[in-house]
Amino acid sequence: MDLMDEKRYALFLAAKDSDYVLKVYGGYFNVFVAAFGEEGERWDLFRVVEGDFPDFNELHKYDGFVISGSPYDAYGNDNWILKLCFMLQTLDAMQKKVLGICFGHQVLCRALGGKVGKAYTGWDIGLRRVRIVNDLAPCSFLEDLGEIPGSLSIMECHRDEVWKVPIGAEVIGFSDKTGVEMFTIGDHILGIQGHPEYTKDILYNLIDRLLNNNSIEREFAENAKFGLEIAEPDRKCWEKICRNFLKGNL
Repeated sequence: MDLMDEKRYALFLAAKDSDYVLKVYGGYFNVFVAAFGEEGERWDLFRVVEGDFPDFNELHKYDGFVISGSPYDAYGNDNWILKLCFMLQTLDAMQKKVLGICFGHQVLCRALGGKVGKAYTGWDIGLRRVRIVNDLAPCSFLEDLGEIPGSLSIMECHRDEVWKVPIGAEVIGFSDKTGVEMFTIGDHILGIQGHPEYTKDILYNLIDRLLNNNSIEREFAENAKFGLEIAEPDRKCWEKICRNFLKGNL
């Protein structure tokens, strides 16, 4: 492939690799590339949680960016979170494609003028059915699915949420638990509260870790696991949505 035609993407990893993901998948980077990457692309990893960022002068070389989930609060004032917010504002001004997942969804919202905070109804862990807004403006990354689905099931693990989207944003997905499951700004920003990249085993392990450090109660953990056992997420569909968004000419 001509290097001039090579698509280049960056993952902003906002969490440290868990022992489980490191052992089974070699790290979260591999999980994201397996879900969203395609042959012939270049993906670069920036561990933003550890202060590793691309040079601002290099941002123009990328076709798109993905921000991962994180155990940190998107409304926190850690230095790396503030730097990430400034970089996201820069990418927005450059009209670069940016996909935010969970924490990434929330920090995108914050950086661009919205409000985020603790979820009023507490933790959401397990499978959640997200309803797609019927009268939304044309989104080719959804239209490419054929008939736009009325709802899609996704894996979730969050205690924070978007309270208010930025001016100019459109809410394109919601659930009975969370009012802003998906939002877009123009054709270059997409936030998704759930985890389209997760496999069930990753979430099972995360539930166990949250239980072991007393973040959640045992009954809550067992109910979340049971929900995962009896139903399946629309994982392939979510992966296609994310790939279409990052790589489509919207």
